[in-house]
Amino acid sequence: MKVTLHSQKDGKAKRALSLDLARGAMLLLIALAHAPLYLYTSEPGIMQRVEAVNSFDQIVNLIGLFLIDNRARAMFAVLLGYGFVLAYESQLSRGKTEKAAIKTIRRRSWYLILFGVFLAVIIGGQDILMAYGIAGLIVCGLLKRKIKTLIRTFVFITLFYAATVPIAWGFNMQEIGGYGFPPEVSATDTYLDTAFAALLSFPITPLLIYIMFPILPSVLLGMWMAKYRLLTEPEQRLKTLYVMTFTGLSVSLAGALPLSLLGTVWHPGFFTAGVMNGLHILTGIAGGLAYAALFGIIGAKVVVPGRFTLSLSALGKRSLTFYIWNEAMLVLLLSPAALDLGGKVSNGMVAVIAVLVWLFSLLLATVLEKQHLNGPMEVLLRKLVYKNKQKKPPGGS
Repeated sequence: MKVTLHSQKDGKAKRALSLDLARGAMLLLIALAHAPLYLYTSEPGIMQRVEAVNSFDQIVNLIGLFLIDNRARAMFAVLLGYGFVLAYESQLSRGKTEKAAIKTIRRRSWYLILFGVFLAVIIGGQDILMAYGIAGLIVCGLLKRKIKTLIRTFVFITLFYAATVPIAWGFNMQEIGGYGFPPEVSATDTYLDTAFAALLSFPITPLLIYIMFPILPSVLLGMWMAKYRLLTEPEQRLKTLYVMTFTGLSVSLAGALPLSLLGTVWHPGFFTAGVMNGLHILTGIAGGLAYAALFGIIGAKVVVPGRFTLSLSALGKRSLTFYIWNEAMLVLLLSPAALDLGGKVSNGMVAVIAVLVWLFSLLLATVLEKQHLNGPMEVLLRKLVYKNKQKKPPGGS
């Protein structure tokens, strides 16, 4: 998940800035996507969005449907795929063989899965690390292949998902018998109940994610972007990035439009609603790609990073640490097994809580950056993967 952000002296800081800014912003989108899942007293609305009780809730739900849901996950996957290529090339530049470099990526992926198990079972958070660790195991063999092979693999997998995901969601929503999902938590949940349930379900959850959510296409797109250095040398490909941003956002917004009409001006059957959710998920791939490309443009345009830019970059360099931290804070604040705010607030207020959690992580990351300290999860992952205690600068590979 990490990429070296070189010092200003070597002239390469701006090249890595796009990635770190994207990762920092990604954490906000993920927090906003996961926070509503703890609202167990609210009536189901549209898919994972609960029913709005005031105009602010309605605005938050619309923003979520158009810009966040199924888009934050895709952006995470794009950046993950980009990181796989950079990590692989970094190993080769240090004299490692292709086989040894791929072995390192594979070992890193296994540890991501382990971190995901810790997050889901011990912390009780909403985990996607397990699924992305599995993605690393699946795609690592493509790292040494040519771009044509990468593109063909992407086309094949994307066509498969395009043919299956809408139908799978159609039957799923028909089984649920509504436009929205029932709450994942309840007022009687305790820590032990949650931990035991997560312990039983964690081997199955990644499999269900791969059936219902197309992660691999986004990872492959990230790998494709890395082959052309679209985020590490964005100034060389600005025209491409503009086209990707405009096209991706257009597809993403168009794909979200049907869900925004559900239950208000449009009342289709549950199967049709599920198909529309599948379309929402598929077009989210374009949205995640557009978000990544947008930060490539931003990184290319930044000449002298300001205070907020540096803080956001510091957060992005420690994205693994603060992804886990943010999930832990959401559990602490919202879960019925902890402070239980999820049973007392509406969708609008829980979005405010998510933003505050993210802002606090932004502050902590800034403090770590000023102290020249890595994120503890990044330090631990490096020690586990590389099996040494060599000190490296914050954000180093």
